Amino acid sequence: MIDKLNIIQQRFNELSDLIIQPDIISDQKKYVKISREYKELKEIVDKKTEYELILSNVNEANEIIKEESDNEMIELANSELEVNKQKISLIEDELKLMLIPKDPDDSKNVVMELRAGTGGDEASIFAGDLFRMYSKYSEKKGWKLNLVDLNEGTAGGFKEIIFEINGQNVYGTLKYESGVHRVQRVPQTETQGRVHTSAATVMVLPEAEEFDVELNMQEVRIERTTSTGPGGQSVNTTYSAIKLHHEPTGIIVSCQDQKSQHKNLEKALKVLRTRLYELELNKKLQEDSVKRNLMVSSGDRSAKIRTYNYPQGRVTDHRINLTLYDLQNIINGDVDKLIDELKIAQNTELMKKENESF
Repeated sequence: MIDKLNIIQQRFNELSDLIIQPDIISDQKKYVKISREYKELKEIVDKKTEYELILSNVNEANEIIKEESDNEMIELANSELEVNKQKISLIEDELKLMLIPKDPDDSKNVVMELRAGTGGDEASIFAGDLFRMYSKYSEKKGWKLNLVDLNEGTAGGFKEIIFEINGQNVYGTLKYESGVHRVQRVPQTETQGRVHTSAATVMVLPEAEEFDVELNMQEVRIERTTSTGPGGQSVNTTYSAIKLHHEPTGIIVSCQDQKSQHKNLEKALKVLRTRLYELELNKKLQEDSVKRNLMVSSGDRSAKIRTYNYPQGRVTDHRINLTLYDLQNIINGDVDKLIDELKIAQNTELMKKENESF
């Protein structure tokens, strides 16, 4: 572990010099990349400094015990030694966790897509419930949510809704939500009081920045149409809606949330870059068994990850066999209690792999 920490310290020193160089500051792509790495390594370097200070205190206490003849000083040194040994154990665990290789996408914003699955109108209503859950969660986290496109259900909710969330470590937090979410409850239209099962698919994609994906605009066909659905008369009567067709992959992206055609085009291009970036992400995900076990690839729509059972007031995450009888708080945005457990499970597996190399 010490060798790894020394290598990180050396790299941090290099970055500290690079980040103030004029040629780096003037190159946005390089500056953003170096700034992210600098910020990540600084946390480890600060913890390393704390660790080294405690090791120094331990050595000093050992010297006192070895050379001092005053019993009171020896007793004081022994007490100090015990306290610092406990601190060393805790900090070593923290450092091992910090030394687990980070997903470079964790710091990115996200594009989320919710789609009603099996269950007809009830599935659309459930997709609407999930959207409100993530909206409230984003508000609690201080993140900003922006709509991109939506298709409303006939009885409420959404057949499909696409939105972006901007903030700190958004993808690193929400990536665990990708997959099929299932709901079990009595629909409002059910006269017999029977519990129905419906589902909605959640896709969480790290938002691709312009320099993440080389997008050849000659391969993109732009279709301009009038907006549909709610939004006011001015939205519906002007050609503000945008539909992009990416010819090589067949990906189609629509955006009609804004009155401005330019803003809709900007959002649609952002989503298209993200979809293309997703293709590469899924390839990487297939290569990583630990991530694949806990995160469902956004292209895998058959993997049920969570069940919301209203009659029993419970939420079950099937990936880690976690059941919480706190459905109302969770559906109202208290998602951290699920995500925290998923993070712990993933980090535990990663630490097992990492410990083999220490």
